[in-house]
Amino acid sequence: MLRSELERFIDEDLGQWDDSSTLIPELPARGVVIAKESCIISGLAEAAEIFHYFGLKCELLFDDGEFVPAMSTVLEVSGSARGILQSERLALNFLARMSGISTLTRECVLLAGGVRVAATRKTTPGFRLFEKRAVYLGGGDTHRFNLSGAILIKDNHIMILGLKECLRRAREASSFTKKIEVEVESLEDMLIAAKEGADIIMFDNMDPAKIAAGVKLLEAEGLRKRLILEASGGITLNNIKDYGASGVDVISLGALTKDAKWIDLSLEIENDGEWNAGREIP
Repeated sequence: MLRSELERFIDEDLGQWDDSSTLIPELPARGVVIAKESCIISGLAEAAEIFHYFGLKCELLFDDGEFVPAMSTVLEVSGSARGILQSERLALNFLARMSGISTLTRECVLLAGGVRVAATRKTTPGFRLFEKRAVYLGGGDTHRFNLSGAILIKDNHIMILGLKECLRRAREASSFTKKIEVEVESLEDMLIAAKEGADIIMFDNMDPAKIAAGVKLLEAEGLRKRLILEASGGITLNNIKDYGASGVDVISLGALTKDAKWIDLSLEIENDGEWNAGREIP
């Protein structure tokens, strides 16, 4: 993580001054972060960077992307009591948000039956890098990070120019390193896209049965082998298994980042009767 990115989040959280943490004198302290529910933990690297920024020592007890049972201690932090209090919420926010995404992603991956599960650009502004990383740590694919990642022809492009003209312009603008993907809403457009040079076809908001029919049609036309097929739109935990069996290569879900719930984690200051024993408070 770039230091400038880290400082942006820290400045947002601290504000112009800190009214509460400064009540605590500069005493040494230590604490633990506990995952109160089972999850795929992620955000540990980011949390450690935040703690280090405040001059704290941090020991990670799990690896990012690892399964964590409920009530497990995932990291230990020590140093200035004030520093721990100032960094606590930001570190927990990274862990809770990213672990929620990783956990949902892993669940989708297990249900998809070997089909690649990918994210979309439905991400929180300013936090995309971390949400996409959380998808990756959950076993998913990041898809495009931004508009420069691939040429993706969507319904509104087609509405403005028409599918064939969009594809003609895409071929002219494309490099051998960049793929052309077309979002289709009918099997007729699927065939046009396949014959006019698309590398990837995205079936948008089609049910699994219609997608399976499209795959068979591409096979009959001798076009299937050179294409990557993607299903997207309206896919949930309840139906992802059906989409995985439809014959596509990729399933993309905005739900991975849009619907993931935060994992419940907490930071607890430890007092074992020894750490602060006999210590004078200024």
